[in-house]
Amino acid sequence: MEGDLIYTNKHLRPLSWLYGLGVGFRNFLFETGVLKSHSYATPVISVGNITVGGTGKTPHVEYLIRLLKDKTNLAVLSRGYKRKSHGFVLADDNSTMYDIGDEPFQMKQKFPDITVAVDKKRTRGISRLTSGAAGKDIDVIVLDDAFQHRYVKPGINILLVDYHRLIIYDELLPSGRLREPAGSKDRADIVIVTKCPPDIKPMDFRVLTKALNLYPYQQLYFSTFEYGELVPLGDLGGLGSLESLATLATLAPYHTLLLTGIASPEQMRQDLERYAKDIHPLTFADHHQFKEKDIRLINETFSQLPSPKCIITTEKDAVRLRMVKGLSDEVLQHLYVLPIRIKLMLGQEEAFNKHIIDYVRKNSRNSILAKSKDDYKPKDSDYSGDRPRTISFRNNR
Repeated sequence: MEGDLIYTNKHLRPLSWLYGLGVGFRNFLFETGVLKSHSYATPVISVGNITVGGTGKTPHVEYLIRLLKDKTNLAVLSRGYKRKSHGFVLADDNSTMYDIGDEPFQMKQKFPDITVAVDKKRTRGISRLTSGAAGKDIDVIVLDDAFQHRYVKPGINILLVDYHRLIIYDELLPSGRLREPAGSKDRADIVIVTKCPPDIKPMDFRVLTKALNLYPYQQLYFSTFEYGELVPLGDLGGLGSLESLATLATLAPYHTLLLTGIASPEQMRQDLERYAKDIHPLTFADHHQFKEKDIRLINETFSQLPSPKCIITTEKDAVRLRMVKGLSDEVLQHLYVLPIRIKLMLGQEEAFNKHIIDYVRKNSRNSILAKSKDDYKPKDSDYSGDRPRTISFRNNR
């Protein structure tokens, strides 16, 4: 159910109160104009959250990439969390995870034709992307994880809210997981409730809509995970006995080790339980850099599972696992990556796509968009088109 993964520590609430004072004062400075937010001639779409990690930012950014990459010259600008470089870095074919961070590296590998850049200071990053040879033809910039970066005023501000950790039930750091008070959601143009169970009932949507209590100017969407075919990790080892393993439907006989280093793997675990014989989670912190002791733990844990067995990990974890040494032959022969996409629910995909494309078209000089006025569906979407009836909501105050 919604909000089922929220844990708060009442003993830390005094610290949360102090933290809230600091956050509130900073927001006050922006709202009164003491600190300035910058607007840009180039369309800017921000995707972020007010929760510490785990709302599914990367799959949602990749959704926007698929939607826009064939119609625009698209750039993604990220902070590049835990990279070893500094300042502005423009990704190229030789960039590594250590240069730009695991998530930007994943995007550049999956979408080599788009522009990917990292810069902790987003205003500087946007300026670099929209001036000079690196970005003179950029039509639209997608900001990854920038809801708190108020020095930039995006044209569309998308806030992601985890179904299992609804912000309205959570508390500020360090008692809870909120970076800002839940009322900060009012800055969003679009709110997406992410990681919804695929079998969620229409009544649940109504309850969530009423609970979030958005303003009429805000649009509310719901998304769930869709999983692609299982992909062998790479050339690290042979496929062994699982050469035919491709779809989740083939997992039924397998004891499955779910290896993750992401902030909130719970929905993925619940989804896989519908397919595998059993799931054995092995969980590390978000963006975890695997060390020698972690590799030993992975090898030992997998060796203890009965056969038949396999390991499933995420695309983001695969980026880091490809950099490590010491995984056993048994692990390498049974290690698969599970691609994740998001699917907008309630038949909302076309309305969402139209909102995004219309904004970019009105604010971009791109001639391709002007010629494709009715193209609101991602060109390479796997979505079958069988949509449930649309449910309309009203947000009353």
